[in-house]
Amino acid sequence: MDMRSIRQISLIGFGEVGGIFGHDFSTAGFQVSIYDILLNTEPSRAAMLSKAQRCNVRACDTFEADILGADLVISAVTASSAANVASQAVPYLRSGQIYLDINSVSPETKREIARTLSESAATFVEAAVMAPVAPQRIKVPMLLGGARASDAASVLNGIGMNVQPVSEQVGVASAIKMCRSIIIKGLEAITVESMFTARRYGAERLVLESLAATYPQMGWTTTLPDYLISRVAEHGKRRAAEMREAAQAVTDAGLEPLTALATAQRQDWLAQAVSEFSVSVPKGEEFIWQDLADEIAKATLFQEKK
Repeated sequence: MDMRSIRQISLIGFGEVGGIFGHDFSTAGFQVSIYDILLNTEPSRAAMLSKAQRCNVRACDTFEADILGADLVISAVTASSAANVASQAVPYLRSGQIYLDINSVSPETKREIARTLSESAATFVEAAVMAPVAPQRIKVPMLLGGARASDAASVLNGIGMNVQPVSEQVGVASAIKMCRSIIIKGLEAITVESMFTARRYGAERLVLESLAATYPQMGWTTTLPDYLISRVAEHGKRRAAEMREAAQAVTDAGLEPLTALATAQRQDWLAQAVSEFSVSVPKGEEFIWQDLADEIAKATLFQEKK
């Protein structure tokens, strides 16, 4: 694999991550094609085509058209679709292509994908995305795994990505991601539960001051609660799906995933509340977790009185 050989990039999945990658790779001078199942139906097709135009990428109506001719194929779909997408891609993959799976799935799912893609001539590389994509875009840190992870890292870093090979064995990079997520997303979930409860008792200031006294470097009395809760409010459904993958990883390791599943439930709860009560979720510095907690409390009380 030679970084000079990467000219055309295929994206399978054109959600938030696909849109960011598509725009940035196109801006960097690469030919970019995309395929998404939302292209198959209206009115989502019109929205996808408009987004593709804004990102200056070529929208394809089929897997084959998207993958054909690509040097790098990036799978950026939902966790539940990752294995199926790999299976559908097999007939169209060829020698010399890199198939980079960046989906947040369990180590065993990555291994299943690797076994599926072993039937093709393409090189499979697993990737674990280790930070939110939006701030750093294609420079978001990723860990790579697979027999040719080191070779792929040279290629991918050469086209502007930020990757690090960690193992020749598929599954290790994803295990790192899943185990980290148990902590990070667990912290988000317990912050939602703790702060929303404290708010209803009028105790949040003292709770946060107590946390700040115990962990003075974390920012409990400044921006940390807003940041943690905003992540759930904006992306709770997707993060809950990832936590179910983390729960599967725990199960596969021979443990009962008590914490991971509880985290998924709390993430789902907030995402559902935001959707059900049509709560607006401001982004960035405009987000104030107390406002969100109050809106949901008010909506819940109103619903109970009906």
